Amino acid sequence: MSALLTAAVGAACGILSGFGIGGGSLLMVWLTAAVSVPQQTAQFWNLLYFLPTSLGALPFHAKNRQIAWRAVIPAALCGCAAAIGGAWLATAFDPGLLRKLFGGFLIIVGVREFFTNTQQ
Repeated sequence: MSALLTAAVGAACGILSGFGIGGGSLLMVWLTAAVSVPQQTAQFWNLLYFLPTSLGALPFHAKNRQIAWRAVIPAALCGCAAAIGGAWLATAFDPGLLRKLFGGFLIIVGVREFFTNTQQ
């Protein structure tokens, strides 16, 4: 992979993450499909990628009052516990099965988003 393509994918994922619409999911697809990274390794990089991108977007969302602060602490604590459990569970699965499950998840989410009216 060229450094330019890698930088372009990183920038696209960062922009999507800033919007809060799944830059990490695009990163997972790119890592597994284009770079042939094993699913569990791609999951690790996705989680690591999330830390700086979320911290970068946080001040802007806070400024625009888009964060329900009362929900942050319980959601973060439960999310951390579930991530630990999920990471442990993922090591028990065949990487090929994880890729198929993740692909199916992306299809379901994509179809749902396509047919959902988001205008309010």
